[in-house]
Amino acid sequence: MSIVLGIESSCDETGIAIVRNGVEVIANEVASQIDIHREFGGVVPEIASRQHTTIISQLTEKVLAEAGIRIKDIDGIAATQGPGLMGALLVGLCFGKALAYAWKKPFVPVHHIEGHLFSVFLGEARPEFPLLALVVSGGHTQLIHWEAPHQYTILGATRDDAVGESFDKVARLLNLPYPGGPSIQRAAEGGNPEAFDFPRAMMGRNTLDFSYSGLKTAVLYALQAGDLCVADVAASFQHAAVDALVRKTQQALDQTGLSRLALAGGVAANRLLRDRLMAECNATVYLPPFKYCIDNGAMIAAAACSRLDLGLTGDLSTVANPNLPFTSLA
Repeated sequence: MSIVLGIESSCDETGIAIVRNGVEVIANEVASQIDIHREFGGVVPEIASRQHTTIISQLTEKVLAEAGIRIKDIDGIAATQGPGLMGALLVGLCFGKALAYAWKKPFVPVHHIEGHLFSVFLGEARPEFPLLALVVSGGHTQLIHWEAPHQYTILGATRDDAVGESFDKVARLLNLPYPGGPSIQRAAEGGNPEAFDFPRAMMGRNTLDFSYSGLKTAVLYALQAGDLCVADVAASFQHAAVDALVRKTQQALDQTGLSRLALAGGVAANRLLRDRLMAECNATVYLPPFKYCIDNGAMIAAAACSRLDLGLTGDLSTVANPNLPFTSLA
């Protein structure tokens, strides 16, 4: 039983939240920088770091006020250790360690991907272990055998672009606004998903790895060939990107014999992906609520609650690591 304040600052969202027992979100606030970075077509690391520095203290005060939680009732402070942008990570991690020192609370560093995984426990249906997890975001595309809390085996990963990264790149090709995921989803609503037969890489191979660079290049070549309907290109691209995810996920379920599937990460908000996994995968599917798909402090606090209960804390010597590997951390 624990109450944890979680801090997420790995990229361009500043997230602060207070979570009880890893499942109950008492207060959650996210300050997005999308409007700031949109004019650049992507995240500018230095700007992101400065925005985190500007907002993090005020956002924490707001969350504490909303929660009505006294400092003495908080059992631990958690922050994202990595991976992510170095400057952005430093802001949240140093702020979290300062709070832990000042308030005399345990400090719990959390891997960003582990935070996304624990977001599935913030929904109404909560999975039991073991299960298969599909993590899809701007920086990661992974299939993970989630054996127990903090025990993981990576079964497959992208060999080049992550799926969320490919959405952003194709959106730029189509002159759609950043971030690419929501823009392509909106554009695809009026398009024909079978207008273009874009490739699904790594299919038919005895591997659970993904590849998205070829799909992005195929879209580029199609656009260079002549004037095309943006909606048709967006719909066909989205269909191909999601199709690869669904087919590889079912392949992983077949190979492992697992009957439970968790979806996590920013791309977990894609409606087509959610619908197809629910309809086509031979498993009980657990989805995070839409508001916890983006980077947020609640997912970090949820993971930290579990770690705190198991005595898996860190200390104030913890350093940020933009390339922090994802392994069984227990």
